[in-house]
Amino acid sequence: MQLRLPSGTLDLSRPVVMGVLNVTPDSFSDGGRFATLDAAVLEARQMAAEGAAIIDVGGESTRPGAAEVSEDEEISRVVPVIEAMSGLGVAISIDTSKPRVMQAAVSAGASIVNDVYALRRDGALAMAASLEVAVCLMHMQGEPRTMQENPRYDDVAGEVSAFLSERVAACMAAGVPRERIVVDPGFGFGKTALHNVELLANLDRLGTLGLPLLVGLSRKSTLGALTGRPVEGRLAAGVAAAVLAVERGAHIVRTHDVAATLDALKVTAAVMRLG
Repeated sequence: MQLRLPSGTLDLSRPVVMGVLNVTPDSFSDGGRFATLDAAVLEARQMAAEGAAIIDVGGESTRPGAAEVSEDEEISRVVPVIEAMSGLGVAISIDTSKPRVMQAAVSAGASIVNDVYALRRDGALAMAASLEVAVCLMHMQGEPRTMQENPRYDDVAGEVSAFLSERVAACMAAGVPRERIVVDPGFGFGKTALHNVELLANLDRLGTLGLPLLVGLSRKSTLGALTGRPVEGRLAAGVAAAVLAVERGAHIVRTHDVAATLDALKVTAAVMRLG
């Protein structure tokens, strides 16, 4: 399994880690710790040194109830950070759903567009196709501001898989090659804790899509619901979730805790190769 990037290919024959870098003042996970350029670049260097293959830069919080950010504000947050990350030896992903932000971020050095709307917003799909970068398509029921109010599913894994299949087809029809596409089931995006657990238990059903699979459970509220721990106390739960996801077919794990997650995945991969 490989992902084609503008500068080459990312080998996914073993699981890799995507480090989370939120350059926002209102992130649920870090409370704005990396909202300044110096702090963000220092964190990016640390994640690269710990072994992250990808760093995902986000300039707008998508937590439930978060305020929307203008394109200009989002660009002003992410572009200086992406430019300063050149030379780290990692792929840079831009976490956005806005076409102008995609364009500015790719011009600054990003090679992956990671979109929680799966390129459904006006102009997003055409922009992503024109940029000739990799794309990550995420499932979300509803939209970030209200997605957790009353999510409903009859078969969460089946419905997520069907949605992602449709978005993959739309991308390919728009000119995005299959080898540039990643899919993400969207843990925590329009899903209750029970939905998330059910989705993780049945994650292998998404393998029928035949594409690289990205998962992001790090520090999320489901882990808090299961353990009773606050955001800063969910490291062990996040690592356990990452291991379970990789055992069920995940190729990329998006996490705030790069070193611990990567260590766990190295052990998991070694056992899986011999199992």
